[in-house]
Amino acid sequence: MKTPHSSRLKSHADASPWHCDGALQVGFYRGKCGLLDVESIVRAVVTVKFLKDRTIAPALIRMQFHDCFVNGCDASILLDGNSTEKTAGPNLSVRGYEVIDAVKDAVEKFCPGVVSCADIIAIATRDVVYLSGGGKYSVETGRRDGFVSLAKNVKLPGGHTIGVAHCNLFQARLYNYKNTGKPDPSMDLSLLETLKKMCPQNSTGFNTVNLDQNPKSASIVDNSFHKQIKMHRGVLQIDQDLALDSLTKATVDKVANGFDFSTKFGRAMVKMGAIQVLTGKQGEIRKSCRAVNRRF
Repeated sequence: MKTPHSSRLKSHADASPWHCDGALQVGFYRGKCGLLDVESIVRAVVTVKFLKDRTIAPALIRMQFHDCFVNGCDASILLDGNSTEKTAGPNLSVRGYEVIDAVKDAVEKFCPGVVSCADIIAIATRDVVYLSGGGKYSVETGRRDGFVSLAKNVKLPGGHTIGVAHCNLFQARLYNYKNTGKPDPSMDLSLLETLKKMCPQNSTGFNTVNLDQNPKSASIVDNSFHKQIKMHRGVLQIDQDLALDSLTKATVDKVANGFDFSTKFGRAMVKMGAIQVLTGKQGEIRKSCRAVNRRF
């Protein structure tokens, strides 16, 4: 069982995605690691990793998103196994696990058995957002790690600000949109020509392109992506639809034209980070983020 409380056993399909837990708090680890600051330890490791590979920023944002939207923010995506969440189709390209492992090793060295893997994901993601030019928001901590990780529970929506996409995910829009034998008529013509050069029709589809087609902002957490999809320069269909659908168009316009993206992005990340969390005596603090602790 994931927890003794039946409400924690709901799958992503039948649980409210915005169930939040008031037990989380800013500064939860204050005084729990002697004189050391847990968040500073995490930040030091993450900064070194980021400076070596800046693409870990979109990787960790995606990891937190994929973790929280499947049974809540309990680090279930980190568990290894033949039928765990890692093995589900949408998660096969999730990466950044080595960053979480490195952070876990560091905090275990200074204060073993104290910091959860779920909190490490949240803190590390906050840090890469800031390092990528986004605002610095306060992370609520106090999560505990879950016991259950099942590939069959993985049902995920989408959404992007930074990162890349492989050509095979959108090639049909360039050459055979909805089996018409023609490109997607909603795509900006200059973008279409650019993407055709990056993704030739008979290629393997493994090349990648930036999701934010503004080269000056492709790696920065800002509202440039929303401005691009307003101009019909969305690479993925699911992204472009945000600016075209009547249910989301007004929101895209507001974000694209606003000046408080960093603040709102931080609030959204905090809100997401509180989805169906385990706290108190629920769950556990894993010794390794890749496996549940041995239980006798």
